[in-house]
Amino acid sequence: MAKLILEMQVSLDGFMAGPEGQTDWMTWNWGPDWTWDKDLQHFHTQLTLSASHIIISRQMAEEGFIAHWRQTAGRADAQAVFAGHINATPKTVVSTTLTKNNEIPGGWENVDLVSDPVTAITKLKQEQKGNILVYGGATLVSSLLKEGLIDELILLVNPVTIGGGLSVFRNRQDFKLKEVVAFSSGIVVLRYQA
Repeated sequence: MAKLILEMQVSLDGFMAGPEGQTDWMTWNWGPDWTWDKDLQHFHTQLTLSASHIIISRQMAEEGFIAHWRQTAGRADAQAVFAGHINATPKTVVSTTLTKNNEIPGGWENVDLVSDPVTAITKLKQEQKGNILVYGGATLVSSLLKEGLIDELILLVNPVTIGGGLSVFRNRQDFKLKEVVAFSSGIVVLRYQA
């Protein structure tokens, strides 16, 4: 049975984005200037390569997640390795409003669309081997946490406070700490098991 793993960058005060969705405070904001140290790059790449499926929200699909990683896979830099894996890995977009008649940046190739994430992810967890990674957004991740579907949290805590914003933690849920690793870029990875 596959594990559903959430990998998410957060601020020291626990937010995944600013009040308007700002992510300019992140140590690495997914652009070509990968400012993470080599050890953190390796950690992230290995986690990505462990994925047999990827879950994203409608908003991420519409904002260009699929197109971005398809483009990045074609570059000749350190990000190309995991970007190529993201590109080749089957993806599921969760939305109650999109249909495959809607255009999304990067298109629908190798991408499923579901409106009921609980049923779809439960089935995926039973059918898949390896890990299923979920990257967000906030509403999707909150609902998956509330339903108890996330098996592991990997929080990349950035060395910054932002004073307010979007959080995925809306209900009490207990986790077991499995690993803490500090990296020279200032990010600390907290790995929790549900």
